[in-house]
Amino acid sequence: EVLTSRLIDRPLRPLFPEGFNCETQIIALVLSADKENDPDIMSITGASAAVYCSPIPFYNPVGAVRVGYADGHFLVNPPISKLKESSLNLTVAGTEDAIVMVEAGANEVSEEMMVEALDFAHEVIRKLVALQKELYEYIRPVKREFTKPVLDAAEVERIEREYGQKISDALHVQGKLESNARLEALKNEIINAIPEEETDRRNQARKIFQHVMEKIFRREILEIGRRLDGRRFDEIRPISAEVSLLPRTHGSALFTRGETQALVTATLGTADDEQRMDTLEGESFKRFMVHYNFPPFSVGEVRPLRGPGRREVGHGALAERSILPVMPSEEAFPYTIRVVSDILESNGSSSMATVCGGILALMDAGVPIKSPVAGVAMGLVKDGDRYAILTDIAGAEDHYGDMDFKVAGTERGITGLQMDIKIAGIDKKIMADALAQAKEGRLFILKKMAECLQSPRAEISPYAPRIVTIQIPKDKIGGVIGTGGKVIRGIIEQTGVKIDIEDDGKVNIASTDTDSARRAIQMIEDLVMEAEVGKTYLGTVTRLVDFGAFVEIFPGTEGL
Repeated sequence: EVLTSRLIDRPLRPLFPEGFNCETQIIALVLSADKENDPDIMSITGASAAVYCSPIPFYNPVGAVRVGYADGHFLVNPPISKLKESSLNLTVAGTEDAIVMVEAGANEVSEEMMVEALDFAHEVIRKLVALQKELYEYIRPVKREFTKPVLDAAEVERIEREYGQKISDALHVQGKLESNARLEALKNEIINAIPEEETDRRNQARKIFQHVMEKIFRREILEIGRRLDGRRFDEIRPISAEVSLLPRTHGSALFTRGETQALVTATLGTADDEQRMDTLEGESFKRFMVHYNFPPFSVGEVRPLRGPGRREVGHGALAERSILPVMPSEEAFPYTIRVVSDILESNGSSSMATVCGGILALMDAGVPIKSPVAGVAMGLVKDGDRYAILTDIAGAEDHYGDMDFKVAGTERGITGLQMDIKIAGIDKKIMADALAQAKEGRLFILKKMAECLQSPRAEISPYAPRIVTIQIPKDKIGGVIGTGGKVIRGIIEQTGVKIDIEDDGKVNIASTDTDSARRAIQMIEDLVMEAEVGKTYLGTVTRLVDFGAFVEIFPGTEGL
């Protein structure tokens, strides 16, 4: 529900009129589900139609579509069963003229193919928008009158003239805290210069200060070609990375990019540790999880520590989706794997730091990933036909810019994508340019990560459970389990291992102690072993009778 709610919110929010502050609640109810078609895509288009055909001053309807790719063709809204075979899971929302939201998971698809998929999606979206316009003409709702708040032009001109250069200098102060402190002091200076009794004027001064700050930021990007920290448009902040810094964890990494830092751990578990998912499609289990935590101290704030919010759930899902395509199969690596990212400081792009740190932690834990993944957040500043694409955006560039476009992938292609914008939409050319520039940044980051750790460690941590897999005949499963689980519980109690038996006879034995695992394997093999005629066995006399002795040669196998 959290992720679907975010999918609905993100394309609609930027299309409400600027300054519209009336509380608006959209509730999407799933009344019927066939377990084959995810209702999330319908809910986006349905929410748009509901708002568009209401009195709310919302005039730009949105359509949404999911695009898959299989057998050389793009698929429109593929069912869940078909999506499992697809190399692309792309969700796109847009208006008649432009794309406003993108989210994707992919098996290393190229930038060119992604642009084609977006173009394909937009054609479908136009049809959905046309249907909403037909509905609008049929209903003909009376829209609520709304007048955009206007700032006092003379006051804007005065503050920009008197404080413009000081604001520019404060924006360019290196260090987020230092820059924010200078800006806060300037804002207080402007407000305190206005008499206290002029409350409305003081309140408007706060808004004007933000307006002037954004205006200066955008002007310097588009006209001067200068970013706040002096970087080129395609330049990435300084990167550092460490692994194995936490001695008792299975894998750990500290990834730092500029003033954004993520401490990421990887933990290996058994099948008992899989996460049980209870969704509309039914019960399922997850063996790979990424959890993202954003403590308040990372941005110098004090807040109560509660459960993860919508943003944290969304960022964790994005990182998980970006890493999942390179994870080993269960047959190759039969572990449950949990990655946890704790953001220690944040100045933009913490979700992509989670991707980079997560990959390093997995390799440090000895997880045989197929290929390293790196992520980078792209930004956009657009005014008419002029635009600038920014690589590795910092917090202020995200706040004052028009786009947050996160791209993750390997050397070969894209594995994860998420785009949110604050303007009415962007066209195909901007999207293609952003993806091309993101690829350059991604390859640069991958090289930096390789300097820290080039490939997965050959051995897993000594503190991680060793999982050994053996195969037993299917007709012997009952004998190994025993009545009410008595036999298998006895093996577990005697050896201290974890045992998981699958329906096909595959047995996974997990233990941090190699000797205990060997003992458990031997006990299981003894249970399923069959006596061969002509062979000599060492046995234990279990009881004597008048006509001889009963000898147990294997557990549960006796002979006279």
